[in-house]
Amino acid sequence: MGLETVKPAFANRVGREQIAALPYRVEKNRTLILLVTSRGTGRWVLPKGWIEASDPDPAEAAAREALEEAGVIGEIHKSGIGFYNYSKLLDGGPSVLCRVRVYPLHVKSQLKVFKEAGQRIMEWFGVEDAAEAVKEPELASLIRKFGAEKI
Repeated sequence: MGLETVKPAFANRVGREQIAALPYRVEKNRTLILLVTSRGTGRWVLPKGWIEASDPDPAEAAAREALEEAGVIGEIHKSGIGFYNYSKLLDGGPSVLCRVRVYPLHVKSQLKVFKEAGQRIMEWFGVEDAAEAVKEPELASLIRKFGAEKI
């Protein structure tokens, strides 16, 4: 087997779109956004990941990520609200540019026990504070636009 035939495990993911949930709730006419920290860098992010073969559609994949990473359950919007780009550092490898489609998730409940419990910090933010907490300018714009439409 020549080196040209050996592909890294992530080769089929380069250039693929990821999905994210934008978990939100409304309290006293104020929209709150749930952010989680990334496991690698500790920066504030939305629950996100790759679409898996078992996912019925991208929106349900986003809802699954929100459940796994933040323990939230709710009503996922079937239409995405837009995309943002970010650079993902792969395990033991280079960074790749990822495009993430965002699906709002109206949170109905939050579990105490879930797949990644204890691996991330979670916090509810007001819209403007959430937009300021994330590092990706395109994501900050999506959060602000969503908040303006929901209020």
